[in-house]
Amino acid sequence: MSSHSSAEVLRYTAFSADPAGGNPAGVVLDASRLDDTAMLAVAAELGYSESAFLTAPDGRGGHTVRYFSPKAEVPFCGHATVAAAIALAERDGPGDLVFSTRAGTVPVTVTREGGELRATLTSVEPHTTDVSPEDLTEALAALDWPAAQLDTALPPRIAYAGARHLVLAAATRERLADLSYDFARLETLMHRLDLTTVQLVWRESGTVFHVRDPFPVGGVVEDPATGAAAAAFGAYARELGLVAHDAVLTLHQGADMGRPGTLTVGLRPGDARIRVTGTGTRIG
Repeated sequence: MSSHSSAEVLRYTAFSADPAGGNPAGVVLDASRLDDTAMLAVAAELGYSESAFLTAPDGRGGHTVRYFSPKAEVPFCGHATVAAAIALAERDGPGDLVFSTRAGTVPVTVTREGGELRATLTSVEPHTTDVSPEDLTEALAALDWPAAQLDTALPPRIAYAGARHLVLAAATRERLADLSYDFARLETLMHRLDLTTVQLVWRESGTVFHVRDPFPVGGVVEDPATGAAAAAFGAYARELGLVAHDAVLTLHQGADMGRPGTLTVGLRPGDARIRVTGTGTRIG
């Protein structure tokens, strides 16, 4: 990182205890001397789907966090939040953190369970909206997914918990596994709908799901483990009555890319916010 020597760039993976699994993120714990151009340059140089840049605005344990993909700043990123929280916990010890993001305030708690640090982020207030038939048709065309191969029990919606994601459910694991899409076409639609990823999902059981997240707007074909989409999916599942109000959901992501990870999504009665938990580890 010679061109950005004023900031130390750490590499962490999130949602896996194995450096070869989960979703890698760059983490800069003191980005106070970096401007927007420098942050984007660091993210592009790393080439990970997201990097997190922290500055400490006060003496109360709070951090301002900004997230950059190799192509653009994004309002919120779950896996880079987990990575940053675990990096802070390795430096300062486990405990409670507060991240101020462009999407809002995101509390994060890091605990040590056995030898592993686990971070739980609490999303901003989520919501879901309908997707128009025309936009759904275009999304399926870009993915080359026939409408007949969707799971009708999980209807398409746009879900938000800090960033917007189009949720599309595959009827079979085989459909989910076969991802070969029109990058430019999907990217164009996602920009028009202000989507961060498309959350492709297959339901294995009542609380276990397999997910994949095309991320052309970030400059990568697929994101290996997507915390913001997991939070949005938790809100989606609850709003549609697919799961109990106190459910704990397990999302498996990254296996089709050779980077398996596990995201735990927690719902609490009387609290609209979604909790996403994962482990993480330093890379290299």
